[in-house]
Amino acid sequence: MVWEIFIGVVIILLALDLGVFNRKAHVISHKEAAKWTALWVGLALAFSGGIYWIYLNGYVDNPLNYTPRTAFSKYIQGYLLELSLSVDNIFVIAVIFRSFSIPQKYQHRVLFWGIIGAIVFRALMIFFGIWLINKIDWITYVFGAFLIYTAYNMAFGGEESEFNPKQSRVFKIVRKIMPVTKGIHGQRLFVKKMGIWAATPLFLALIIIEFTDVLFALDSIPAILAITEDPFIVFSSNIMAILGLRSMYFFLANIIDKFSYLKYSLAVILVYVGIKMIFHHYLKANGLEIPEWLSLSVIVLSLGGGVLYSLYRNKKEESI
Repeated sequence: MVWEIFIGVVIILLALDLGVFNRKAHVISHKEAAKWTALWVGLALAFSGGIYWIYLNGYVDNPLNYTPRTAFSKYIQGYLLELSLSVDNIFVIAVIFRSFSIPQKYQHRVLFWGIIGAIVFRALMIFFGIWLINKIDWITYVFGAFLIYTAYNMAFGGEESEFNPKQSRVFKIVRKIMPVTKGIHGQRLFVKKMGIWAATPLFLALIIIEFTDVLFALDSIPAILAITEDPFIVFSSNIMAILGLRSMYFFLANIIDKFSYLKYSLAVILVYVGIKMIFHHYLKANGLEIPEWLSLSVIVLSLGGGVLYSLYRNKKEESI
């Protein structure tokens, strides 16, 4: 019943977002984006109280026998982790929109449908990941090693050439399947010309955004599974983070370069959860458990340190 209510509330929020608050295409100002970001983050943090209440009253299956306090802590950790890993996603989304010359007033509509697809794909990947962990014991070592490898590339991979969506395989495949218009046709994803349906640049941007989200999920899903394997906590924390991604994009897209040292914070977090996943079986076999406060502290202090140091370096460089 809790699953149905949660999904129903998410659907209602999305319907209100598109059908009421953002029915008309408009340029979302930095101030408006800040308000929406605060709203979504506030809702996500407020839902942590709902998590406590749900597990206190046993309204959802609790396969890992979490206490309400543990469930609360796991949700907060998962939400902060998914939110922080969305930073790279925001940068790529900005590149995609710029590549296809998508006007800012139409970007919200593309991101809305992108969120719908992301929810579906994330749900499938979450439950597949949990199934793998339950069926194949050694898969936790693979996930852990992959997260550490990802962290290494994030911190020491060097400057990569800028991602070009128009050179991607996804773009080329879509162009082969259907015709694509040269110009924008308002908020429409498809138009009919001379009896033939053609995709617009908005549809191409949407498809590539969906594809890149799946690639990012290959990092984020194993990361959150290192924190908890409880299906409802993994799913709810993931979805709450995704719901705030659109407003966060409009809030951070133009200032993301100011937080260049945040990638090192994300690398620290990924190394931590990777090591935690590698030692998962050892800790379980010996009746040991990493304290919840330690995991939460690593995430919060790493993110806070990355943000503060980035701001410090920016201020120092501006004073030179």
